[in-house]
Formats: sequence, structure tokens, C-alpha cells
Amino acid sequence: MSQPEQVVLLDESGEAIGVADKIAVHTTDTALHLAFSCHVYNEAGQVLVTRRALSKLTWPGVWTNSFCGHPAPGESFESAIARRAADELGITVSGVELILPDFRYRAVDASGIVENEVCPVYRAVTTSVVNPNPSEVAEFAWVDPDALATAAQAAPYAFSPWLGWQLTQLG
Repeated sequence: MSQPEQVVLLDESGEAIGVADKIAVHTTDTALHLAFSCHVYNEAGQVLVTRRALSKLTWPGVWTNSFCGHPAPGESFESAIARRAADELGITVSGVELILPDFRYRAVDASGIVENEVCPVYRAVTTSVVNPNPSEVAEFAWVDPDALATAAQAAPYAFSPWLGWQLTQLG
């Protein structure tokens, strides 16, 4: 039997103060914790967007960035990104680059579940064929980055709040 996924708990200044099981943390009173977002590009310069599986606890069925995750206690962001890219999308990534080091957000899903994360944002590249895990991803698309920004601005309800905020900060 596998161990439950754990997240790193943070104080208000972003310092690690402990760990907790991921499932126990994401509630209506979510403790601040460490996460990451990754925007994956192909060789044509398109960005991969994914629609969250309908079975997801938070924001089911909405479009979002390529993938997100939580580094395990003691795990580097680079290792966590490689792990989640493989787990969620069946891809290998390279050229991992930190693009929004200070991104932090709090958002409340329609169900009342809160996301409360210090969430650095990364950019990566893949040449892999996307083979999504259906428990994570309902569908995916490769899109022009400008078209994504336009769509997220025109129909914010169709996208995760963190993606909208990230796109605004990335300009």
C-alpha cells in the first residue's frame, strides 16, 4: 500500500513549518502550503492547457495550465515537476525555468474547498506525445499563448483562477 501524498506546510512568511497529508489539507480551511504550476510548451511555441478531470476535488472540469502539483517533503521542484509531468500527462519535460518565483494565491471553489498556496510558476518544454491520466485530465489542447490569454480574459469562469492570475502577471 502506498503512503498518502504529503505537502509542506508554510507559515505566513513562506517558511516550512511541517508536513501534512494532502487529502487532509485541502478543506474549507486549507492551511498555507507549498505547490507549483507548470506551463509546458512544444517546439512550435504552443502551450499545453488541460481540462481538469470531473472527478477532481477542486475546480473539476475547468481549463487550467499544463499541470500543478506539490513537492513532497525534501523533494526539489525540478524532481516534483518531472514526477507530475509523467504522472498527469505521460510526458518528459526539459528546459525547466522558473518564471514567477513569488506567485501565491488563495481561491475558494464553488464547493467551498480552499486552495491556499505559495506556488512558484515554471515553464518547460516537451517533445513527448501527451498521454493524460484520466483521473487528472479530462482533455487537453495545444494553443497559441496569445489565444489562451484572450480566452482566459473573455471567459474567466471556464479557467482556473490561478491560471488567470498567472497569465496577468506574465503579461
